[in-house]
Amino acid sequence: MVFMGDRATLLETGRFVQRHARNAADEIIEAVTAVDAFADTTARTEPDAGPETEAETEAETEGRHRRAAERGDTDAMSALGALLLRRGDLEGAEPFLRAATAEGDRAAANNLGVLLHQRGYPDEAAGWWRVAAVAGSAPAAHALGRHHRERGDEPAAEYWLRQAAEQGHALGAYALAELLEHRSDVGAERWLRAAAEQGHREAAYRLALALERRATEPLRGPHAYGPAAAAGRAGHAYDTAGRLRAADTLRGGERAPAGAPRPETGPPRAAEGAAARLLGEAEQWFRQAAARGHRRAALHLGAILEQRGELKEAGRWYLSSAKEGEAKAACALGFLLRDAGDEESAAVWWLRAAQDGDGNAANALGALHAARGEQQTAERWYRAAMDAGDVNGAYNLGLLCAAQDRLPQAEQWYRRAAYAGHREAANALAVLLLQAGDAGGAEPWFSKAAEAGSVDAAFNLGIIHAGRDDDRAALAWYERAAAAGHTEAALQVGIAALRDGDEQTAERHLRCAAGGGSAEAAFRLATVLDARRPEPGPVVLGAPVDQKTECEEWYERAAEQGHRRAQVRVGMLAAGRGDLAEAARWYREAAEAGSRNGAFNLGLLLAREGSEREAALWWTRAARAGHGRAALRLALLAARRGELAEGRSWCARAVELGPAEVAERAARLSEALREELTA
Repeated sequence: MVFMGDRATLLETGRFVQRHARNAADEIIEAVTAVDAFADTTARTEPDAGPETEAETEAETEGRHRRAAERGDTDAMSALGALLLRRGDLEGAEPFLRAATAEGDRAAANNLGVLLHQRGYPDEAAGWWRVAAVAGSAPAAHALGRHHRERGDEPAAEYWLRQAAEQGHALGAYALAELLEHRSDVGAERWLRAAAEQGHREAAYRLALALERRATEPLRGPHAYGPAAAAGRAGHAYDTAGRLRAADTLRGGERAPAGAPRPETGPPRAAEGAAARLLGEAEQWFRQAAARGHRRAALHLGAILEQRGELKEAGRWYLSSAKEGEAKAACALGFLLRDAGDEESAAVWWLRAAQDGDGNAANALGALHAARGEQQTAERWYRAAMDAGDVNGAYNLGLLCAAQDRLPQAEQWYRRAAYAGHREAANALAVLLLQAGDAGGAEPWFSKAAEAGSVDAAFNLGIIHAGRDDDRAALAWYERAAAAGHTEAALQVGIAALRDGDEQTAERHLRCAAGGGSAEAAFRLATVLDARRPEPGPVVLGAPVDQKTECEEWYERAAEQGHRRAQVRVGMLAAGRGDLAEAARWYREAAEAGSRNGAFNLGLLLAREGSEREAALWWTRAARAGHGRAALRLALLAARRGELAEGRSWCARAVELGPAEVAERAARLSEALREELTA
C-alpha cells in the first residue's frame, strides 16, 4: 500500500492480532466454563467456618473446603470437586465428586458427568447426568439433552432440554430453541426469548434476527438495513473514478438520482406498522446482545443506526465490532469515515477488513486507488476481492480495463462476472458487444441482465427494439425501466403517450423524468402545461407583473440545463410579461448555443431598441442556420439601405427556406427590387 500512515497501520494491525489472540484464549476459557456450567456449583460452606468473604482467596477457599471434606462433609466434597474441575484438575476432582455423588449430591453427580465427558466417556457421563437431572438439576438436564442431540435422538434431546428450559436454565432454553428452529417449529422464538431475557447474548442476537425476518417478509424482500446494507453497500460495484457508466454509450443518459420519484408500491399501512414494531423490538435485542459483547449484533445495530442517520452512534458500534475482529464492521466503518471525508482512516479499516478476507473492503480499496490513478494497485485489490468470492471484483476489473481501452480484457472480466450472475456486468458486456457490432451476441446478455433486474439493461433493450421499429416491444421495456425509476425510460414512455394522445399518462411520466433531471422531459412537460394556459391579455404599462406559472418554472428548469428550445420559450414568456431584459438574456444564451430561433428573436429585441447593426449580425447567423424569417428581415434591411442586389440575394434565401408566408413575401419583395434595379 502507498498510504502515508502505512507504518502506523501495520503496527496497529500487529497489536490487533495480539489482542485478538488473547480474546480467543478468553473465549476458550469461557467455552469451558459454559460446559462446566452444566454443573451445580453453588457455593458450599462448613457449618463452623462462617461465610466466605470477597477478600477470601481461592487457595483459602480450597483449603477450607478440603479440611471439611476430609471430615466427611458432603457439601464440601461437592464444592471442592467443582472448584478443581473448573481449574482443570480432573485427577484431583474425581475422588471428591464420586464421594459426594455416592452421598446423593445432585450437583456432584452433574459435575462428575462433566468430568467424564471431558475425559472422553460420554455414555458414562450421560448416566450421571441422568441421575442428577432426575433429581432436579437443570444443568444436568441441559447436558443430557445436548448429549442425546449429538447422538441424533431428537425426541430424547427435546424432552431433557425442555426440562432444563422450564426450570429457567438459559443454556437449556437456548439449546431447545436451536433444536426447534432446526425443525422450523414456531415455538423456537419463545425459548430464544426466554434465554435472551436471562442474559444469553447469542439468544438475544438470534431472537433479533428472527423478529427482523418476520418484519421484513411481508415487505417483499430484504429490509433496507442490515450488515449487507451498511457494510457493503453489498451487491454494488465500486466504480473507478471518472468512468462513464457502461450503458451511457448506448443510451446517452444517466440513472435517476436517489431522490427521483418512484412508483408507489408497498404493503398496507397496518402491515407497515406491525413491521415497524417488530423491527423496533429487534433493534432492542440487537442492542442488548451488542452491549454484552456480541460482535455481529454490534454490526447489525450499527447498520440500523446508519440507515436512520445516527452516524456517530453507528460508528461506535461498528468500531466495537471491528475491534473484536468482525471484518464487515471494519468495512462499514471505513465507509462511514470515507463519507465523513477521512479517506486515510477509511483506508486503514478497509485494509484490515480486506486482510481478513472481506471482498467488499477489497473492492473499496481498489476504487480508492483507481481514483488516485494507481491502476496497478487498484487491479491488485479488485483481484483480491474476486479471490474472496466477491463477483464485484471481476466487474470492477472489467470497468478498469474498459477505462484504459483494454477492451478484450474488459470483455473477459465482464463475462466472468456475468456468468456468475452479476446483472450490471451482463449489461456492460452487452454494451461492449454492441459497440463491436455484435448485436446478436449483445441482445441475450441485455435480456439476462434485464430479467435479473438491471434497469439500464431494460432501457437498452427498449432502444434496440425501437431501432427495429418494433415500437410495442420497445415501449414494454421502457415501461419496465421507468417503473424502476429510470429517467430516460420515463421520458420515452411520456413521449409515446403524447404521440398516442394520452396526455394524463404522458404528464405523469414526464414529471418523473423531469424530477429525475431530464431537461428534455422538463421541456416537454412545460409544453403540455403551456397548451392548457389561457391566452394572455395585452401587456398594460404600469400593471404588476404576473407570477410565473408552473409551465414557466419547468421551462426555466430545462433552460438552466442548457435546453435551447426551452431558453427561447422562457425568453418569449418573459417578453410577454414585459420583462425585456430577462427575455434578451435567455435569447442571447440560446443564440450563443446555436439556436437560430434565439438568434432571430434576439435580433428583434435589439432592432426595437435601435441596435439595428447588432440585430443584423444575429439575423445573419440565424439565416445562415436556415431561418427564413431572418433572411427576409435582412432583405428588408438591405432594401432600406439601397443595397438592392444584396436584398434580392436574401430574398432568394428566404424563398428557399420558407415557410410559405415568408416565401410569398420574399418573392414579392424580390420582384419589386428587380423592377427597381431595371428602372
